[in-house]
Amino acid sequence: MNFPYPLGLTLLHMVFSSVLCFIVTKVFKIIKLEEGMTLELYTTSVSIGAMFAMTLWLGNTAYLYISVAFAQMLKAIMPVAVFVLGVAAGLEMMSCRMLLIMSVISFGVLVASYGEINISWIGVVYQMGGVVGEALRLIFMEILVKRKGLKLNPVSVMYYISPCSAICLFIPWIFLEKPKMEAQGTWNFQPLVLTLNSLCTFALNLSVFLVISHTSALTIRVAGVVKDWVVVLLSAILFADTKLTVINLFGYAIAIAGVAAYNNHKLKKEATRGGSSDSQDAESVALVPPATPNR
Repeated sequence: MNFPYPLGLTLLHMVFSSVLCFIVTKVFKIIKLEEGMTLELYTTSVSIGAMFAMTLWLGNTAYLYISVAFAQMLKAIMPVAVFVLGVAAGLEMMSCRMLLIMSVISFGVLVASYGEINISWIGVVYQMGGVVGEALRLIFMEILVKRKGLKLNPVSVMYYISPCSAICLFIPWIFLEKPKMEAQGTWNFQPLVLTLNSLCTFALNLSVFLVISHTSALTIRVAGVVKDWVVVLLSAILFADTKLTVINLFGYAIAIAGVAAYNNHKLKKEATRGGSSDSQDAESVALVPPATPNR
């Protein structure tokens, strides 16, 4: 709708989430905030908010250059980035099996990229930057939970993280997009559309929490794989500029197979740590929903 301002859009999402979380937790008190958030822990969460802002900014900017379907295919490499950074941070252990799984995912993404007809390397760089940002966010979140011993539900996470992300987005928005929006003269601002868009952002995180509360971590991970395929196929139907090739789909299928193997390996590993693996995993997944607002 001729609103090519990913920074401004993402900033609007974070401001909307901040206000809505405040209303839900402080005004109507529908959801109670978790206890134990100290100044030290809140300061630590600033880094998470910064990475979250980076993820949303770069991920949304990528859509200006590449199709939704191809962007989704590139996101399949997320487990590789998380694992590599996890090894560097001492949270993961390198093994032959994990190395094989990471290789399968990487190979699948490379094949999918090779089959892309209208590839834009600028868009690929933006998307990969978003992937790195998301991986760092997950790593920081795991460090915060494991080393600080803090457990939060998604609403509590958004309550603390959204304002930090909004500030981190506001600063580059002033220098990069605000002058362009002012130079345009009149902003093509559609309040109803943007409000519904922001509401979907908030509902996305809330829905993840509800699904986990009533099912299990395995369900949300399987649903995530199904969702990825639905996004790819629906984008090919809805957007005329999206053209999928056989190589595209073949490479993405390989990558998804690797992602499924990764999820299966992680679930088995968590199950061996104790009898309450489902609840523990649900908490960790609730902290870091698999889908972020720009998706």
